[in-house]
Amino acid sequence: MELWPGAWTLLLLLFLLLLFLLPTLWFCSPSAKYFFKMAFYNGWILFLAVLAIPVCAVRGRNVENMKILRLMLLHIKYLYGIRVEVRGAHHFPPSQPYVVVSNHQSSLDLLGMMEVLPGRCVPIAKRELLWAGSAGLACWLAGVIFIDRKRTGDAISVMSEVAQTLLTQDVRVWVFPEGTRNHNGSMLPFKRGAFHLAVQAQVPIVPIVMSSYQDFYCKKERRFTSGRCQVRVLPPVPTEGLTPDDVPALADRVRHSMLTVFREISTDGRGGGDYLKKPGGVG
Repeated sequence: MELWPGAWTLLLLLFLLLLFLLPTLWFCSPSAKYFFKMAFYNGWILFLAVLAIPVCAVRGRNVENMKILRLMLLHIKYLYGIRVEVRGAHHFPPSQPYVVVSNHQSSLDLLGMMEVLPGRCVPIAKRELLWAGSAGLACWLAGVIFIDRKRTGDAISVMSEVAQTLLTQDVRVWVFPEGTRNHNGSMLPFKRGAFHLAVQAQVPIVPIVMSSYQDFYCKKERRFTSGRCQVRVLPPVPTEGLTPDDVPALADRVRHSMLTVFREISTDGRGGGDYLKKPGGVG
């Protein structure tokens, strides 16, 4: 079917209007810039996953494929002008399994994670991610462990299998013990699954703290600019000799140490600026 001449004119006018409108929104509306940046962030990750899938598929599902994903994602921080500074990387145990626990602020955590991700380390993620198009398939190929948090029995069973995998295959796992993204500038209470896992396997816990993003990113304010994030790796916490009865105290102790560091690095001019002094911040 052919378009009549007036339709072509209308399409051309709409195209020219779009060319004019998008730059105008970009420079005049911080909210529009926020949505554009987030849309590109998610879209770019999906596109990179498409490129990674055939490369990862050569090995099949294998934790070594995480190196490929990390290599392909490391450049994203430069696209957004985000400087990631890592401190304490020497605290990673050199040659044994362990459980990494980290605070969880937004999808931008991926940038800090890729910057510091140790070898043979895979995240534990909610099962919904498995259905996130190309990203879900790429994560599956990279050995990401998926858990259905709504089915407690299945989650416990998966954790038990993970404990065996840690020991038999020299794998490390990365867990966000808050369980969900936290935008309020503090840390939610920790769920105890990661700590039960570490105690069951008798492997160390390595806490990692990412400073607040508040000086360059705020979902509530629809603000996304350039900035700096500090990632701090804390000394490993041993679990040898601990039992399930010790897990609540262990989780509280680790959270307290992480929250203390979070406040420190989010106010030293290298992380989240002085937002802790603002209403709604920690303090």
